[in-house]
Amino acid sequence: MKTDLVIINAQVFNSFIRKFESKNVAIRGEKFYYITPEELTYLAAEKTIDAKGRYMIPGLIDSHMHIESSMTIPSIFSKAALYHGVTTIVADSHEVANVFGIEGVEAFLKEETELDIFYAIPSSVPSTNPDLETTGGIIGLNEVRELLASPKVMCLGEVMNFKDIVSDPDSLINQIIALCKELRPNMPIEGHVPKIWEEDLANFIYHGITADHTHQSPESIYTKICNGMFIEMQGKSITKENIETIVKHSFYEYVALITDDVMADDLLTGHLNGIVKKAIDCGMPVEEAIYTSTYTPARRMGFQDRGAIVPGHMADFILLDDVTEFSINQVYKSGKLVHTKGEPIKTPEKTEAFPAEFFHSVQCEKADLERFRIPVTTEKDAVLCNVIQIQQVGTFTECVERAIPVKDGYLDWESTDLALLVVMERYGINGNIAYALVENTITNKGAIATTWAHDHHNLMVMGTDAADMQVAQHHIIDLQGGYVVVENEATTATCPLPLGGILSIAPLEELGKQLEEVRQAMVRLGYVNTNEIMSFSTLSLPVSPAIKITDVGMMNTRTQERIPLVKQESL
Repeated sequence: MKTDLVIINAQVFNSFIRKFESKNVAIRGEKFYYITPEELTYLAAEKTIDAKGRYMIPGLIDSHMHIESSMTIPSIFSKAALYHGVTTIVADSHEVANVFGIEGVEAFLKEETELDIFYAIPSSVPSTNPDLETTGGIIGLNEVRELLASPKVMCLGEVMNFKDIVSDPDSLINQIIALCKELRPNMPIEGHVPKIWEEDLANFIYHGITADHTHQSPESIYTKICNGMFIEMQGKSITKENIETIVKHSFYEYVALITDDVMADDLLTGHLNGIVKKAIDCGMPVEEAIYTSTYTPARRMGFQDRGAIVPGHMADFILLDDVTEFSINQVYKSGKLVHTKGEPIKTPEKTEAFPAEFFHSVQCEKADLERFRIPVTTEKDAVLCNVIQIQQVGTFTECVERAIPVKDGYLDWESTDLALLVVMERYGINGNIAYALVENTITNKGAIATTWAHDHHNLMVMGTDAADMQVAQHHIIDLQGGYVVVENEATTATCPLPLGGILSIAPLEELGKQLEEVRQAMVRLGYVNTNEIMSFSTLSLPVSPAIKITDVGMMNTRTQERIPLVKQESL
């Protein structure tokens, strides 16, 4: 029998007993053929590689992530993911869908990549409904039906509109879930289930939503798994306390390690491999960390041909120098070597051509200074306002009340320690503009603007000075999207994202450097958070607790009730 490749002297991970064994591995074509402790010289391999005792594990599988969070396109992302040992992903492309609808999803589907990219159907485009946020595209029943026919589609992407699920049986999201159950009854339905408990949690699960990837605690992990939910652990959920809960109860069968969102600058140094290493460092046994980043995500998504080193599975694997440190020596995809330690992240020779109109999607008027003045009708010298208070860790917010001075009939917000946040509809649909005041963001004179605003991606500008905000807003329009930081009316950092206002086609190293410069410029303005950019960009996400803003206005994200900026006209 002739084979293409034989790996000898490897410590091979057996996913079914979760142990390493001294084995030799034969590969035919794209698949594993034979794994045995015996010599394989009789198989007449085209090539034999001596692993020299290195650890051989399946390629990593990221079952819940968003390519757009890395602000690059699939073909460029593919090279970076393989570099970090990731050989299969399931991507929820709801960001590009919010900008371009199904045309954006189809553009992603068309890109050819070495990395195996499967997709989740974007279930929440928009994340709430068109009355609460304006998007460039909508995914309805016709679009879902079309995507269900694609062999690349593995699941329904994160369902996040809790209110419409539990309060309206005929809501669009309930119709989408019903259609998926009818046409693909065994397809997983992913969920976005933050801070939901007791009967509300039961109601979510009752509707068929059986996974959650949001920020976890020991209590949420235990409760959700005991109620039948599969938990996808992203980086911010991997703490010693959470891992201890999983280890104590042997919850490994019901857990997968995932990334969800990895920014472009972070992607240069790690992806799912970094999550695996963090889980190990927090106390998860090495074998279980490998198991929950290969086999359990494969099983969750219904893959029958990957996630383990056994005959007939795809020959996707990693050779590790040190398993505890998770130091990668080589990465193989479909039996072919795609990365060796010491090599840089490769850039694809060419990328697929995206439609020209995808690079001209920011249709927003340039603001004059009057846009940043907020009139109030009172003769008093102050009014009580509802304010968005951010935290230094994570993306959750709270609604607090603050007294804001009034000067000449306008809120004198520039004299406070708060920042003004303005969201401007940018698709040329209705011209909506909404205002909020934010606490614990930038404290120095300056402004930040972006079109990467979860999930509707309207233009968002925040600052402590109206003139700086105007400069930032004008510049972001000139760039056709991205991030801009301004200090003293001068731009100090930019990250252009001209493809839909959310993506770049620049080499990853260039993009990562630009994003890091934006991050550092935000820090100089006083922004404090474990992820400054994500904290800012999710102030507009109306399904993330507890108060956020869209182009329609501020709202309680649980009840979807509107929250006025000025609570009381006089004090």
